[in-house]
Amino acid sequence: MMRPRHAALLVGAGVAAAFMMRRKQAMDLHGKVVLITGGSRGLGLAMARGFAEQGARLAICARSETELAAAKQDLAPVAEDVITVKCDVADYSQVKHMINQVVRHYGRIDVLVNNAGVIHVGPISSMTIADFEQAMNVMFWGMVYTTMAALPHMRGRGDTRIVNITSVGAKVSVPHLVPYSCAKFAAAAFSEGMRAELLGSGVKVVTIAPGLLRTGSHLNALFKGKAEAESAWFSVSASMPGISMGAERAADQIISATRDGRAERILSPPANLLSAFHGLFPGTTSNVLGLVNKLLPGEGSEVRSGAQSRILKQPWMQPLLLLGTRAAIRLLQPV
Repeated sequence: MMRPRHAALLVGAGVAAAFMMRRKQAMDLHGKVVLITGGSRGLGLAMARGFAEQGARLAICARSETELAAAKQDLAPVAEDVITVKCDVADYSQVKHMINQVVRHYGRIDVLVNNAGVIHVGPISSMTIADFEQAMNVMFWGMVYTTMAALPHMRGRGDTRIVNITSVGAKVSVPHLVPYSCAKFAAAAFSEGMRAELLGSGVKVVTIAPGLLRTGSHLNALFKGKAEAESAWFSVSASMPGISMGAERAADQIISATRDGRAERILSPPANLLSAFHGLFPGTTSNVLGLVNKLLPGEGSEVRSGAQSRILKQPWMQPLLLLGTRAAIRLLQPV
């Protein structure tokens, strides 16, 4: 019979061997071509900086030429080479053109990061079919379009990565974020299925599920219903330490998962806890979220972005939003 001490030593040796094997198989990002959608601000820009610090060559796309120019200037001190391409990932013809431009410039794509996203916040009664369509077009179809357009340039090359940024909202559908969660659930299904189908092809698909992040994205979110109240609860939540994770820390973890080719990484302790609890007790989670929903703002007819919200500009709100505001400035969000 094996003694506990010997068993512990064997387990430790196994963990160490697995760690060493993972390090041996990890991708060296130096010189690799990394394409990031939605890379002009927020988490996308934080990842671009992080990949550049690893010696990667960058391509970023976004819908705004002005934002892309600002991002390129921001990245110049750390990036050896960076190109920007104006592209709406919800438009397949634009996506194919963007992929071709990147391949013409660099000759290849080693890492594709599907990061582009939109956020609609409000009760389901305030959402329209167009809100659901936009969420699906950007965060599901945008991921499908870029993946399918880039894949022929990535297969058969030995070691490439497709990194899909989903959300804890792809694990648990949260009240007042239903269009967002619907798109993220579909994105997660696509990502997990693609990893299985591409096994052995040289392309490793990595699924990332962040919780709330301090990226300043609350200023670009669209709030509906009682928009002022919606912007208040969401923006404070996305700015508070302990509840939200810093963008740079999230980017570091995403880059680490990319190097290792991990199947999935859930970012932040609250997101891990919520995902695990929902997996064990789905009915209880739904009941708790139903109670949370009763605390959230009711029906209304207002529509405005976070940058247009009056309540976020009130002096008494500034301490609550301090970290989120700082993140917005660092990550080139509109303030």
